Amino acid sequence: MYRFLLAAALMTGTLANAAPPQPTYPLILPAPHGSVILPTEREKKAHDDNHYAAARRVDNMLYVSGVIVGRLEGEGNDVAAFKVQVRRAFERLKATLTAAGATFADVVMVNSFHVWDGPNFAGTRDEQFGAFRQVSGEFFKPPYPAWTAVGTTGLLSDGGVVEIQLIVRLPKDAP
Repeated sequence: MYRFLLAAALMTGTLANAAPPQPTYPLILPAPHGSVILPTEREKKAHDDNHYAAARRVDNMLYVSGVIVGRLEGEGNDVAAFKVQVRRAFERLKATLTAAGATFADVVMVNSFHVWDGPNFAGTRDEQFGAFRQVSGEFFKPPYPAWTAVGTTGLLSDGGVVEIQLIVRLPKDAP
């Protein structure tokens, strides 16, 4: 009997001190009429700290929060550096789409918000838009989604140059 109690006490102590299980990504949180999709730990932290979802599924539609194209420390503000930054943002969007069971072919609407005159891009409006359009063409193929591009004076991120938001119709077999 003593051995049994000792074993139970040790097990209880061990289990009580065990680390909570780490979430696996993508993390899908149930929500009214659908779910919240958090593809990585970064988006989970943003969800918890800033109270927004990387993506919100409602029935067969997916609303993807804006992803900011911006400079990281040490990056340039010329056209070549901007293309790298745009590509990085589109890769983040791709991860969100993949987590939801979608691709860029399922995107029906793009909204982009551009800071035309700011310290984080040294070129002209036409150069910025041309570089953005060129990189987006690596991800979007015909037939293209609807797209509204809006000029603005600033974004939430101080280093931001463009913010990209997507609306997606999910395929019938999306999880």
